[in-house]
Amino acid sequence: MKTATAAPRVSRQTAGVRRADLLAAATREFALTGLDGTSTEAIARRAGVSQPYLFRLFGTKKALFLATLERGSDRIDEAFREAASKAIADGVDPFDAMGLRYLELLADRDELLLQMQGYAACADVEVRDQVRRRFGDLWTWLGTLPGGDPATVQTFLAMGMLLNVAAAMDLPATVDKQAWAACAVDQQPLEEHA
Repeated sequence: MKTATAAPRVSRQTAGVRRADLLAAATREFALTGLDGTSTEAIARRAGVSQPYLFRLFGTKKALFLATLERGSDRIDEAFREAASKAIADGVDPFDAMGLRYLELLADRDELLLQMQGYAACADVEVRDQVRRRFGDLWTWLGTLPGGDPATVQTFLAMGMLLNVAAAMDLPATVDKQAWAACAVDQQPLEEHA
């Protein structure tokens, strides 16, 4: 008598894992071509799922874009909170610690460009409201930190935006050729780079 052999079990991913995979794929695609220029087909293909499944999880392309922006904001918030908490415990300036941590975050080009695409898409009211809310939440929280007076918070966030623009243009790759780029990246007076 022959015995039937069971087919190997194929492990299925949970909806949470698929959602995370879709957010990672969407981050890459939206970073490159923004809200309007990105196709859900490209995102689904990159994530290895069907377009109908993508829409089942997120509903609309804009909802997926907003979810990727939220995930990016969460990543920055978590990194800042960890850096500030450790700095305060160590008696170090939390703004310096967060600045150093942000430089590390900028190495993820997709996350950086997605953040910039979020600002670019602020003509859309829902995107603008979310970006504005997250920026305001960050501003408010920074103000609760030791040394978080309005001028320090403003300078910290302004420097962050300069770093975003510098990283988006890959200015660090040009510092040996252009003194102004070295000044922008290193925060040194231009004459010291001449």
